[in-house]
Amino acid sequence: MTVGTRRGLIGILVLWCGSVWGPRAAMAAKQEAKRLEKQITRSVTCDYLLYLPQGYGEKDQKWPLMMFLHGAGERGSNLELVKKHGPPKLIEQGQDLPFIVVSPQCPSGEWWPEKTETLVALLDEVQSKYAVDPNRVYLTGLSMGGYGTWALACAHPERFAAIVPVCGGGQRHLARRLANVPVWAFHGAKDPVVPLAESQVMAEAVTRAGGQAKLTVYPDAQHDSWTVTYENPELYDWLLSHKRAAKDN
Repeated sequence: MTVGTRRGLIGILVLWCGSVWGPRAAMAAKQEAKRLEKQITRSVTCDYLLYLPQGYGEKDQKWPLMMFLHGAGERGSNLELVKKHGPPKLIEQGQDLPFIVVSPQCPSGEWWPEKTETLVALLDEVQSKYAVDPNRVYLTGLSMGGYGTWALACAHPERFAAIVPVCGGGQRHLARRLANVPVWAFHGAKDPVVPLAESQVMAEAVTRAGGQAKLTVYPDAQHDSWTVTYENPELYDWLLSHKRAAKDN
């Protein structure tokens, strides 16, 4: 697999803009390394992998977008680490997923719940440059990325059609914001790193707010509740069964 690093420089708040990305169709079915550089009120940068599914660019079609947030062990400046788990791992193994998949990397010593501004900027970038269906944008992540999934979805619930936090947690008082965002959470009952209660509290809070939240608990799993989750085709079918309300466009 050929991996090239490209840079896109864009701005919001009427600053400056430009791009050096190539034709969409040329990158179909590849997972490529990229960098976001955005100047807002301060510099926002993010290295990430981007995958375009088989058939992308062959006809005028909008595609669902999945953002994947890795765990704490994959932080750093080496994008190969991001391929260790989850959708990037499956793609690297040759599986074709019916989504555009964007997988950012969190810098060393930083924490996904504190990077929501960067993640929203990345979503904006990908949606502006690729054929994304804005009503089928999904969010998932594991461990630290599970916390990031809850945090980003609570901060910007209008962006997502459904979310899948795996062995993560969040701020219970913000869960009411997800009343209109379907949630499927996963956790290992014997998790020694992130207690099961972290997912239980959030799923219960969403349900109390009138939302749709289900929690799958693996009775014998410890912290790794993600391998079986991301290898389950039902997960992707469930995501694709949900669309954001068109009125939110």
